[in-house]
Amino acid sequence: MTVKTRFAPSPTGFLHVGGARTALYSWLYARHLQGEFVLRIEDTDLERSTQEAIDAIIEGMNWLGLNWEEGPYYQTQRFDRYNVLIDQLLSEDKAYKCYCSRERLDALREQQMTAGEKPRYDGHCRHSREQQAADAPCVIRFKNPTEGSVVFVDHVRGRIETGNDQLDDLIIRRTDGAPTYNFCVVVDDWDMEITHVVRGEDHINNTPRQINIYQALGAPVPEFAHVSMILGDDGAKLSKRHGAVSVMQYRDDGYLPQALLNYLVRLGWSHGDQEIFSREQMIELFSLDAIGKSASAFNTDKLLWLNQHYMKTSPATEVAGYLVWHMQDQGIDTSHGPALADVVSLYAERCHTLKEMAEQSRYLFEDFSEFEANAAKKHLRPVAAEPLALVRSKLAELNTWQAEAIHEQINAAAAELELGMGKVGMPLRVAVTGTGQSPGIDGVIALLSKEQTLARIDMALAFISERANG
Repeated sequence: MTVKTRFAPSPTGFLHVGGARTALYSWLYARHLQGEFVLRIEDTDLERSTQEAIDAIIEGMNWLGLNWEEGPYYQTQRFDRYNVLIDQLLSEDKAYKCYCSRERLDALREQQMTAGEKPRYDGHCRHSREQQAADAPCVIRFKNPTEGSVVFVDHVRGRIETGNDQLDDLIIRRTDGAPTYNFCVVVDDWDMEITHVVRGEDHINNTPRQINIYQALGAPVPEFAHVSMILGDDGAKLSKRHGAVSVMQYRDDGYLPQALLNYLVRLGWSHGDQEIFSREQMIELFSLDAIGKSASAFNTDKLLWLNQHYMKTSPATEVAGYLVWHMQDQGIDTSHGPALADVVSLYAERCHTLKEMAEQSRYLFEDFSEFEANAAKKHLRPVAAEPLALVRSKLAELNTWQAEAIHEQINAAAAELELGMGKVGMPLRVAVTGTGQSPGIDGVIALLSKEQTLARIDMALAFISERANG
């Protein structure tokens, strides 16, 4: 048997973190067992489903690198198939037409709630012999078994049993002719030969209903794994108020997809105390039975730590490929300036996100006309003119524009003037970058051209002179 899993989001919004983790677990399980992974768009909610949301889901899956063998399938393109099977159930007396009005159902619900009972359909039309006009509006309800129970063994939660007397006859086709979610899911998983369903714990109550439909159709029942919800840093259910809950928002905020995947896989699954997992290690080690039952709390600091780890340890050219987007997003023209891989190598130790890296390295690609006020006030004072001028002359003599040679010239200037490195390096840093913060100044200068460096030192010397004569 080929293992086949699926990710089946509803396109009513972006791909959120919980959905991404479900997709990851499904994808990993299929890859671990050399199976297949299916992407299915469950767009039966016609009022809320949008093309924008579909595009966002696919963009998020592609950014994460969760590729699929089949799909994307769309439920709205399969209505004929669903209706054939609903008509089959009607003919086999496994479903029936329900003509109950909205008013009757509302009154029934209110009566049950007043009596402290669980609201559920009472089977009125299941037993009714009342004749109705052929064109009278109706829904189709599934005839749920009235005796016995549904039992399944969940990969995460173990044995789950639900009495059939706790389940009512759910609607499988609305009055407008549209089939409903719980029925479509069963038919899709059957037709697509899904063997394992990984989804959120909010679907547990749907599972016994769906198992009864599988059995009524004579379809094989897949195995299930219901994963716990993700909580925010404050212990509440993860929501928009916690900040970035959309996968693409993490891209926009400067995270690498491999860092987010590594973080998500550990939100509920573990392998000993290991924290860092390559994609290959995740595939090799993952199992559904190692997923924990308890909810996982999102920890942004941990994600930042992981992101910096991947920025430092991944090939600089790979990280640079993701940095391109942030440079463009911030309007930085990188056509003139150092290679982005060199920027990554220099900045990875001091940045937690690619967004920070783009912000902090802007001066490598753009000249500036003003120095940051506090840095200039502190370091571009008259006393800095002599060391800056000496460094400039020594750098002007260089034929080899490399960090090591630049470092030697800066040291030589400090030694000649008998000054500590701070008295030379800090004015030079402000002169060249416009700010008081940067990686090692020799590495920064090596990424600039000789002409740029000398021109910026000249601008700093002019600034000091104007200030002195001020």
